Amino acid sequence: MMSGATDQAGTLRNMQSQLDTPATELQMPATRVLSITSGKGGVGKTAVVSNVAVTFAKQGKKVLVIDADLGLANIDVVLGLSPEYNLNHFFSGERTLEEVMVEGPHGLKILPAGSGVQQYTRLDSQLKMRLIDSLDALEEHFDVVLIDTEAGISDNVTYFNVAAQDILVVTTPEPTAITDAYALMKLLSTQYHQKRFLLAVNSVRSADEGLDVFEKLTMVSGRYLDIFLDYLGCIPFDRKMHESVRQQQVMVDLYPDNKVAKAFTTLAENLIDAQVDNQAQGTLQFFWKQFLGVDTEAN
Repeated sequence: MMSGATDQAGTLRNMQSQLDTPATELQMPATRVLSITSGKGGVGKTAVVSNVAVTFAKQGKKVLVIDADLGLANIDVVLGLSPEYNLNHFFSGERTLEEVMVEGPHGLKILPAGSGVQQYTRLDSQLKMRLIDSLDALEEHFDVVLIDTEAGISDNVTYFNVAAQDILVVTTPEPTAITDAYALMKLLSTQYHQKRFLLAVNSVRSADEGLDVFEKLTMVSGRYLDIFLDYLGCIPFDRKMHESVRQQQVMVDLYPDNKVAKAFTTLAENLIDAQVDNQAQGTLQFFWKQFLGVDTEAN
């Protein structure tokens, strides 16, 4: 274990202990960078991102959501936004990152991706360098950064997941979703040395069903992978989710007293309670240097 990482983890714990705020108020050390990902599409990953982001924003946190599905974006649609520009305009040089960034519910900020443009679904080194140059100054402006990755195991998925401090894997009880979640964790573990994953199970019929999925993944990963899986909870199935999507409003705003909204709020709290990986550097600048493969000790 690197001594520098250990020292920083200790510092963050000390900072946390010095904060005398109610337990109901979400708190986090420095800038927290979280990727929210899935092995399979259609498991509700973007719903998790949008509801967690709004929950943080309603707690007064400065939130940035990055739509990292650079070919099939939809976070803006889910949040009822119609951005004039997206990351494709930044990559093409037509607009700056500040011009691309839009404001969402409760003041959260979003970097929307484009749809239907294959050109930027795999970023080259030049585009990555332009991105880091524009994002270096973001660290001081945000408490938490949520990255909504695309589903699957593409190059962009691995880039964003490997760079984040923590990886939240979203799945459902469906066998195909569980299998694909395992495949994603296997790739990130064996090829990119990721050893810790957070898990949320969506669309469950009961809390026991969510625990059953966790136990299955724990059993298989314990047998074949050298990873630690941290269960953060489940989100119950409810047809009101469809109404939420149709109205382009998140559950925590549209139906705040609904069991699904309460589950999203609990998930947000659990994300903050989850200890940051000891190897994470805890800064947004480090996140982007990792994303681009830049030597962080060169300076």
